[in-house]
Amino acid sequence: MISVCFYFEVHQPYRLDRFNFFKIGRNLPYFDDKKNEEILRKVAHKCYLPTTKALLELVRDHKEEFKFTFSLTGTVIEQLKKWSPEVMDHFKELADTGCVEFLSETYYHSLSSLYSDREFSRQVGKHKGLIQSEFGVTPKAFRNTELIYSNDIAHKVRKMGYSTMLSEGVDRILNWRSPNFLYHSSNEPELNLMLKNYRLSDDIAFRFSERSWADFPLSAEKFSKWVHSVAGNGQCINLFMDFETFGEHQWKESGIFEFLRYTPKEILKHPDFKFRTVSEAAERYPSVGEFDAPEAVSWADAERDLTAWRGNSMQRQALESLYELEDKIYSLGDEKILDTFGKLQTSDHFYYMCTKFFNDGDVHKYFSPYGSPYEAYIYFMNILQDFKQSLGRPNISYAESKQISVGDFVL
Repeated sequence: MISVCFYFEVHQPYRLDRFNFFKIGRNLPYFDDKKNEEILRKVAHKCYLPTTKALLELVRDHKEEFKFTFSLTGTVIEQLKKWSPEVMDHFKELADTGCVEFLSETYYHSLSSLYSDREFSRQVGKHKGLIQSEFGVTPKAFRNTELIYSNDIAHKVRKMGYSTMLSEGVDRILNWRSPNFLYHSSNEPELNLMLKNYRLSDDIAFRFSERSWADFPLSAEKFSKWVHSVAGNGQCINLFMDFETFGEHQWKESGIFEFLRYTPKEILKHPDFKFRTVSEAAERYPSVGEFDAPEAVSWADAERDLTAWRGNSMQRQALESLYELEDKIYSLGDEKILDTFGKLQTSDHFYYMCTKFFNDGDVHKYFSPYGSPYEAYIYFMNILQDFKQSLGRPNISYAESKQISVGDFVL
């Protein structure tokens, strides 16, 4: 019996205010709540409300035969509670069905796993408490921000007690092997790894409405035949994608909701296929081998590495300058300052600073609220300078700390 595992990431960052140099030291807010509310309400209308409603109908229609997995960041839950509580009600209704698994992750959708064990542990614990309080369940499996995974991160996650983690099925690691099996960490044999089948996932998330694609239009029947072709050569097919795929990235007019509505029925026509949550699937199969990632991988961009967030000097400087504040922030023991520190760590801020071209560059532009990566960098660094001053530290000019050449802006 082959498991089909739908997993949806639900995330919205706190976007920053256009914080120019003259705002430093004036005790002004860092986050653009007007824009954050506007975007949250728009996405709720186009995606969160219709998609959660469609999933509730699917669960009721198929009873326990249709299951799936969510991870909701702490920042999106906060914003939903504030500006679209009806969406939270739908997520809670889904939790009550018993057909949905909720994962652990970093509260602020951060890159803390790469910079600070202490901060990584704080955010995972804070997120776990939030999921328990909001949905009444304790997460059993872990997914890191943007599926970032390495052997070192696997060690940290296993130390926190998790036995299942999600990762990207990266070709350069798998080589000839298929992502449609259960693997385990090369240095943590007790940590099972569920790998994303990026080809089938991206058919939905990225290519669904692409008219130049040879397989356009994608129907539920056609997609299910591709899934069924794995019969006899796989254990689990992991379809991982942003929840915003439905209605926001792929518009309603593309037919994405009809696709969602009919795909489970088409897949279940084959008696050897069953929908499971990622933990249910991971517990069902023996591992077929090691997944060895000495360098970090992710699900972002064509490279599937970390260059989406720290591929140029602006990104690296911003990140290093932020995490340099950690000891001082922890010494103050102020929850509001820790919360601001967390919100500034959200990976989207550094994603907006990416200077890639071609298709990947277009995706970064699509998500960015700024006119250019340089705007994203300047506003972030102005806020960071103000944040430093608010901590009572001696003023440190970021312009003096490191010099960036024009060449650094081009990958």
